[in-house]
Amino acid sequence: MRGGETLATLPTGTVTLLFTDTEGSTRLLQQLGDRYPYVLTTCRHLLRTAFRQWHGHEVDAQGDSFFVVFANATNAISAAVAAQRSIAAHPWPDELEVRVRMGLHTGEPERSSEGYVGLDVHLAARLMSAAHGGQVLLSNTIRALVAHELPEGVSLRDLGEYHLKDFRGPKRLFQVVIAGLPADFPPLRTLDVRLNNLSVQLTSLIGREREVAQVSALLQRPDVRMVTLTGTGGIGKTRLGLQVATELLDSFANGTYFVSLAPVTDPSIVIQTIAHALGLEHQHIRQAPSGEHMEYLKTLLHDKHLLLLLDNFEQVVSAAPELTELLIACLHLKILVTSRAALHIQGEYEFPVSPLALPQRTQLSANENLSQYAAVALFLERALAVKPDLAVTQANIQAIASVCVHLDGLPLAIELAAARIKLFPPRALLQRMTHRLDVLTGGVRDAPARQQTLRNTIEWSYNLLHAAEQRLFRRLSVFTGSFTLEAVESLSSTCADEAGLMLDEVTSLIDKSLLLQIEREGEEPRLLMLETIREYGLEVLAASGEEEITRQAYIAYYLELAEKAGPELVGRQQAAWLDRLEREHTNLLAALHWSVAQGRARHDMTVALRLGVALRNFWLVHGPYSEGRNFLEQALAASEGVAAPLQAKALFTAANLAFILSDHDRAEALCQESLKLFRELEDRPGMAYALYLLAWISRDNIKVDIAMVEEALELFKEIGNREYVAWSFYTLGYLNGLRGEYTRACTWIEESLLLHKEIGNKRGVAFSLIAWAQIYYYSQSNQATMNALLDESLALFKELNDKTGIAYSRSLQGQISFVQGDDAKAGLLIEESLVIFRELGARQGIAEALCQLARVVTARGDDMNAYTLYEESLTIAREMKKKELIAYCLEGIARVSTSQGKFVWATQLWGLAETLRAAVGVPIPPIDRADYERSVANVCAQLGEKVFATAWAQGQSMTPEQALSAQEQAMVLSPTTTMTALAATPSQTYPAGLTAREVQVLRFVANGLTNAEIAEELRLSEKTIAHHLTHIFNKTTSENRAAAAAFAIRHGLA
Repeated sequence: MRGGETLATLPTGTVTLLFTDTEGSTRLLQQLGDRYPYVLTTCRHLLRTAFRQWHGHEVDAQGDSFFVVFANATNAISAAVAAQRSIAAHPWPDELEVRVRMGLHTGEPERSSEGYVGLDVHLAARLMSAAHGGQVLLSNTIRALVAHELPEGVSLRDLGEYHLKDFRGPKRLFQVVIAGLPADFPPLRTLDVRLNNLSVQLTSLIGREREVAQVSALLQRPDVRMVTLTGTGGIGKTRLGLQVATELLDSFANGTYFVSLAPVTDPSIVIQTIAHALGLEHQHIRQAPSGEHMEYLKTLLHDKHLLLLLDNFEQVVSAAPELTELLIACLHLKILVTSRAALHIQGEYEFPVSPLALPQRTQLSANENLSQYAAVALFLERALAVKPDLAVTQANIQAIASVCVHLDGLPLAIELAAARIKLFPPRALLQRMTHRLDVLTGGVRDAPARQQTLRNTIEWSYNLLHAAEQRLFRRLSVFTGSFTLEAVESLSSTCADEAGLMLDEVTSLIDKSLLLQIEREGEEPRLLMLETIREYGLEVLAASGEEEITRQAYIAYYLELAEKAGPELVGRQQAAWLDRLEREHTNLLAALHWSVAQGRARHDMTVALRLGVALRNFWLVHGPYSEGRNFLEQALAASEGVAAPLQAKALFTAANLAFILSDHDRAEALCQESLKLFRELEDRPGMAYALYLLAWISRDNIKVDIAMVEEALELFKEIGNREYVAWSFYTLGYLNGLRGEYTRACTWIEESLLLHKEIGNKRGVAFSLIAWAQIYYYSQSNQATMNALLDESLALFKELNDKTGIAYSRSLQGQISFVQGDDAKAGLLIEESLVIFRELGARQGIAEALCQLARVVTARGDDMNAYTLYEESLTIAREMKKKELIAYCLEGIARVSTSQGKFVWATQLWGLAETLRAAVGVPIPPIDRADYERSVANVCAQLGEKVFATAWAQGQSMTPEQALSAQEQAMVLSPTTTMTALAATPSQTYPAGLTAREVQVLRFVANGLTNAEIAEELRLSEKTIAHHLTHIFNKTTSENRAAAAAFAIRHGLA
């Protein structure tokens, strides 16, 4: 706001809007030079005085222009009259004429953070633009309000109806006639009187404000004579060109003319077509030679200030040199061209037209205003035009945004999709986007045939290509997302006679807007084919009979790339290769799918398995782990006949990914199978890999795990595999850390760090650093060094974009913050790690983060949420059969239960946790021991030593299921419970091995409660209830809720 105004002081409801502008301000600046600031300041003062005198509210002031609003229409007229009289009466220097044009309109604009918005604002501005200096124009609306309350000496003159820019119908305009001031002016500056053949657009232009301004500015530069709007079919070049031409009507005294070249296929008649559109006919012009047409046109346009808009030049591009000739001869002529291909002539300024603004795919489910994106706004406007009752809900707007993303933000495609909203609701329309070309038909009848379906639009461009260009276009449609020139060359190599012409053909496809070029600083540009265009390319590829050979070449290229990258992912160029594979991820994924499909068809999964094995290190860093595992499981299921060495490597890779996903049973089975094959093949490196992985998978005892790693280490040393010697050092450090052997752990980790640095494995360095920091944290030693190690590791993980490492770093940072007393920071950091672990599907990481978050929540006093988090973590830990993690969860639940007075149950849980820790050889670390011992001592004091010892012993003999079911019994026990009564309390058992909590859930199911209602009753999350139901269905062999309810009734549980 200006003039001391704030949003709160601006009037609302019906207001009168006044726009002013000083005519010829640029001319005044040139004429006055240094004296211009004085004139500008004086003029602004006179205007502001008049506005304030009549209670105007200044909304905006830019240079010599004002936007003012009035709560009263009569005051607005009075202010305009007073301002004009003051400016006319002022003694300007050198008898200078300062003239201000004004436009007024009354309406109900919407308030915004910057003032007002809406059509009423635009109409007032258009009235001002139509006026001349000293002239005041009114709309019919304000005329009706002030006609009988005009200031003295003021009357109104009816000027008739005029067409204003961006408004469909004509508007009746009136002029304020002020006694003593000029009342006669030239014709208004409206579409009606400016020389042009531009048709009034019946729909609004959305999302192109920036492009309109940029192209308009280009054409107003003295050194720019021709601008070419390029872009693929349906991107909106014609509509943009018409808007630019309309905006520039005032800039070309001799007119602005639109010339459609769509029906012209003969380049030799382009000049004749231009002459005809200008109405420049002379005797026998249609029979005259082409050169005569040119000479006639050059003569007539020689001194004219004129803009030509030449639409659809792509099919007559060989006529482009004639435009150069015309521009040289006609010094004030400017040309705006729309074409799917650049013209490549001197003086041409190419302006690529981009798709409309779109939300990122990751934002589609976010809670944000999706209609702010131009593509979504266009869809909504066109959809509401054909279906005014369309409900714009959060769910609908997300579906609409997804449709726009599928359509690459192409305006024509979006308009065609919006026209289908009568038949398909947004979600149904989204489901049909996999075959978008079949859906996007039936455009408006008055559009050219090529724009009535999306397929016709793309086909128009395809048919303009030469045969070799068409062939390359078809083959490039196999790429998904962006791709490199090197990848294109690999496809072209299958056709030796065309390989040398490939660069020219790629350039031509870029010029003709069928390919986009994406540049990143310091890198080779990448190419991209929009998905809408790619779908057509795949259609013509399938019809050409070239699909099989093209896909083979495609798979071969990405297999070679993956196998080349494999060893590099553990070397000094690790970050660069990870970044390269990240950019190729969508194409690698497509190559994986097609290699499996081809493998099934040919009964040979060799290529598919080679590709999966080669990508192992990439998946371990980049994820998602499930992607690699699912692919390998599919390929292995049909791998009969594949060479044993390759099968063994694929089994090991699948085992590795299954382990990271915490599916330890499957991981162990796959790894044992791979070890068996490696032993049969006497493949010592393979045996070492398998033994190493089995040590991580094992859940029996840390000592056994250490023995397996030591065996693997000797094999790695024997075969000279320094990378896995380093990883074995790391693993021995990690396992000794779990055992509480912190000095030995540090020694191993230091060995790992030194060797990883020596071989240049940044990922190994990062994991060694964080492991060292973790040992210092758990052992409560060397705290200063701990933070430095953690910071260094996190920086490396970020450099590598290693999501697993980033998640573990955030988790450890959160634990450190918690110990330091910063609960808020701790919660944020651990929640960040949890989000990443969930994204990766890393179940052990999820379970650990849930436990850590529960500790933070417990410290805040939120026992209910803490219990829910521990319960979810425990569910995962039990499924994984991870004893030390189960123990950690039980200790956390015990901590929560003590605050609720459940001392006996807490003691039983501690007893069981101690047994589990002893079984695997993992003690409570020093960082947790003091708090643990303090809690145990307090409970012992509450219960008395005898009751405490009995409860502890009971817990030691329980299973986790029994310990959890003991909660209900423990709830009724108190510190006064006798040892005899406690010993006599049986551990209740339920049919099918159900726990007490599962029985609770089952009873609610039998009573007809939903998951949400059960969650509310038990104060648990719906996700936890769903976990319980999964276990209930499995244990009772029930397929659904009704069957589970029947089980409960049969067994007297409900």
